[in-house]
Amino acid sequence: MTDTVTGAPPMQRSGRRLIDLAIEYNFIFIFLVVVAIAAILSPNFMTPTNIANLFQQAAVVGVVAIGMTFVILTGNIDLSVGSVVALCGMLVAVLLAGGMPILPAIAITILTGAAAGATIGLITALAEVPSFIVSLAGLVSFRGVTYLLTDGVPVSGLPPSFGAISSTMIPLFPGAQISSMGLIFIVLCIAAGALLRFTVFGESVYATGGNAEAARLSGLPTKRILVLVFTVSGIMSALGGILLTSRLRIGQPTAAQGLELDAIAAVVLGGTSLFGGRGGVLGTFFAVMLLQVLRNIFNLLGLGSFYQMTVTGLIIVAAILLNRFIDIRRGRA
Repeated sequence: MTDTVTGAPPMQRSGRRLIDLAIEYNFIFIFLVVVAIAAILSPNFMTPTNIANLFQQAAVVGVVAIGMTFVILTGNIDLSVGSVVALCGMLVAVLLAGGMPILPAIAITILTGAAAGATIGLITALAEVPSFIVSLAGLVSFRGVTYLLTDGVPVSGLPPSFGAISSTMIPLFPGAQISSMGLIFIVLCIAAGALLRFTVFGESVYATGGNAEAARLSGLPTKRILVLVFTVSGIMSALGGILLTSRLRIGQPTAAQGLELDAIAAVVLGGTSLFGGRGGVLGTFFAVMLLQVLRNIFNLLGLGSFYQMTVTGLIIVAAILLNRFIDIRRGRA
């Protein structure tokens, strides 16, 4: 018996479907393979302490990468996120060192990050300037404002309770625990994934990235959507800055340099197309953890950063080629 539409037998169609799923969710298979190799290479890798450490170290890049996923899904890019992380990390430190209570300081910092992202989005959408150029200007200018806050001097003397935001260990079950920082990352991933998959806003983001002109002609407010996704990116960067400062216990103006590249790499590695319209937070989560596992296993094996950079670069190139293959395969379907 054959399918009346494709003419293919049911078993053949099922096989093709499995292949398509394997290609679509390749990041999960790659992640599991790397974890298995890491567990074999180092007996310390699968210990509860090391796993908790993995999530804690991945949290800042992961939170920023969530926001970057929204931006890239629309076919844009945000190079300013590292500078916004540094700016917001310094801002919350300055406010706390000046005696402001923790909650108001965090609220002001998040609003600042939202304003920074919205500014990038407004210029991109209304002036129709490529987001690469606008966010590159933001990268430079926001970093400059960061240095101006304290003349480039780190800020210390933060309240111990602020450090607890990132360092509190939360028990999961006997013998296993996770840091509050890692838990925040996981919760934000779940919330962002639900927002993209089960809301009208999420559908609009995919539609805008898939074909902006068609989305506009169908009545979607594409310019507003662009402003919103950049605002989300700014909020996530602000949260990343807060978590980073909480973990370091100091406001450091030089922090998060190059973090935008790590975030972009994670999003692309997780299967989100640079052309927009395909991907999601699930892939970003696994990609962030994959990159962190690679760094972790290199550290456990005593290998230097040169090996990490080389292998990470090769993996990113392979991911881009694989994503391009998926795009071509879908175009032919």
